[in-house]
Amino acid sequence: MRKILIIGAGIVGCSVARELSRYDVDITVLEKFNDVSCGTTKANSGIVHAGFDAKENTLKAKFNILGNAMFDDLAKELDFPFKRNGAMVLCFNKEDLPNLYELYQRGVANNVDGLQTVTGDQARELEPNISKDVVAALLAKTSGIVSPYEMSVAYAENAAVNGCKFLFEKKVVSINKSEDMWQVKTQDGDVYSADYVINCAGVHADDINNAVCDKKMKIIPRKGEYMLYDKTCGYLAQRTIFQMPSKMGKGILVAPTTHGNIITGPTASDVDDKDDINTSFDGLKEVWEKSLLSVPALNKRNVITQFSGTRAHSVDGDFIIGESEKKGFYNVAGIESPGLTSAPAIAVYVANDVAEKLSLNKKNGFIATRKGIPHFATMSDSERQKLIESNPLYGKVICRCEVVTEGEIVDSINRPVGAKDLDGVKRRTRAGMGKCQSGFCMENVMEILARELNIPFEDVLKNQNGKIVIGKVKRK
Repeated sequence: MRKILIIGAGIVGCSVARELSRYDVDITVLEKFNDVSCGTTKANSGIVHAGFDAKENTLKAKFNILGNAMFDDLAKELDFPFKRNGAMVLCFNKEDLPNLYELYQRGVANNVDGLQTVTGDQARELEPNISKDVVAALLAKTSGIVSPYEMSVAYAENAAVNGCKFLFEKKVVSINKSEDMWQVKTQDGDVYSADYVINCAGVHADDINNAVCDKKMKIIPRKGEYMLYDKTCGYLAQRTIFQMPSKMGKGILVAPTTHGNIITGPTASDVDDKDDINTSFDGLKEVWEKSLLSVPALNKRNVITQFSGTRAHSVDGDFIIGESEKKGFYNVAGIESPGLTSAPAIAVYVANDVAEKLSLNKKNGFIATRKGIPHFATMSDSERQKLIESNPLYGKVICRCEVVTEGEIVDSINRPVGAKDLDGVKRRTRAGMGKCQSGFCMENVMEILARELNIPFEDVLKNQNGKIVIGKVKRK
């Protein structure tokens, strides 16, 4: 059987793995972190873009439109949170109206459905909390919001059920070709052989490519900082509220999340360190001040957390997708915005392309659907009662802010590609994502992790590099 190695388990790597798992092929995903969705995927806006911003005739435009159209069916098939809430681009002065209309025309050229321009007053009728200074707006009905890490987990779980192997803490340090097989060595000294290597390494995709290919690429890590608001602010925006985009990106947005919060950001600053996800005073100040231009009623006291992430900006300005000059080495690189939107369509394209190159056959018995963790918080009383009767662990609430039960946490740990630390549980269940940010539930979640993973309490981590406790203060 042919062997494929995928480097990187973000949304791109996970979606490619799932689409390739439709074929009779041995697939292994190598990820340097200890879980899926630990890089760009876990720290982005969660926007399913309509496609009006991408330049015509680019891969970004092509895959944005194709990917956007797939989300309704995918969300049902793989059971991840998605809502088609629409978007609005605000224009604050009449001098910028030509740029707004240019954005509209670009969307039309990209075949975006349902685009229209409205006056400032019409925009405020739809979104009463936007600024009185808005003179016009572009409406995009096909825009949506998604939980990016839950989407990535859904893809990974479905890929695993269909035979794909996920190996974690496997940072790639060298790639060589010996005869017809690639030899990929990881930091722990293990070597993996494959007929085909697919590079989905995000901000490190150029490092992987440049170790193999004569044709070099350059990925610039572009950091974006965010603020997340409590659900009490959820009424402030029904749609995703954009400002006019610039050469650095789509600007500071104000948007609802799939779980009812409000998110603002991101900034866009090019950094040297690809793993720099620290927030900064200046960055958060920019997020705060620019978000107020769109929605003046935001209150900083309702901010429950701040975070940042880096996205993979290619100096070429477009996605890099295809087999390199080295046969059997395939790049899926430079997948910045609208990368999350484009990922489903990119995955289908890559899987079909690789399957054709390797003459792969479709497997019998591919499992196309996946059922997510039951979320106690969204259930009716009768549904809750039925669930508790089937599993009493669902009767014990661990996270009060988000109403997450022990049953959900146990499920998140024991599922295919399950959680291994606090952040992994958080991304799958929302335990710790509420207003207190784990202030009340952390210890209980740690106890469950220790029990289910059969490890000492002291070995439970926040994330791969985040040790929480070092021992007992008082011993009997």
